[in-house]
Amino acid sequence: MPRIPLIEDLATQSIPAGTVLLVVFDPSSQWYNAIITITAGWLKQGGKVDYSAYTEPPETVRFKLNRLGVNSRQLEMEEKLQINDWYTATLGEKSKEKHSFPSLKVSELSSFFSKLEIPSQPDPRWLNISDNTSTVVRFNDEKSWVEYVLMWPIRMGRIRGHTMIRSLMDGVHSGWAYTQLESAHDGIIEFQLDESRDPPRNQMRIRTMRNVPFDGSWHQLRMSENFEVTLEK
Repeated sequence: MPRIPLIEDLATQSIPAGTVLLVVFDPSSQWYNAIITITAGWLKQGGKVDYSAYTEPPETVRFKLNRLGVNSRQLEMEEKLQINDWYTATLGEKSKEKHSFPSLKVSELSSFFSKLEIPSQPDPRWLNISDNTSTVVRFNDEKSWVEYVLMWPIRMGRIRGHTMIRSLMDGVHSGWAYTQLESAHDGIIEFQLDESRDPPRNQMRIRTMRNVPFDGSWHQLRMSENFEVTLEK
């Protein structure tokens, strides 16, 4: 099973397949570059990725992956990379992508997930990752959204044996919503921009992780010229 770049750098052992992680990120942090780094690293190790793009179009995701040395189109043809277009629906437009969601209403999304086939065997080669699932709340009331997340995406990921990294923007939901969702995940990762320092410092940490020892302190992030994110040594 592939390693999870950045996150497993802070864990003292490999994270088991099927683990469901939650990233809570400051919108000023390096999360959007980090997610591309994590995706590219998983693919380079021979894994498969199901990538949900909420905040930018799939072509932008492909461009960023290619910049890190990943042939995104080739991997899509080989069915090792699937980019799901949620972004176009936020504009009220129809997507031209093979994998897309025409609506972000949880009633319609629940209907979609209820019709998915359950595989006979779990497949731990898959990483299911999303850039900002907070986007869905713009189109739903918060309680319905939380119930949908608990009922479908997390449950389906566990059934399929996928490692999952779901993300929420910090400071936009109620305390109740964060508590409900955090309790349903196996680990919580935080990305933030620490503006108390001069200059400000981009950093990440593992806040908590079930069954895996980890380093819970904040670690500074470094971004290279191709926007790959690594831990400052």
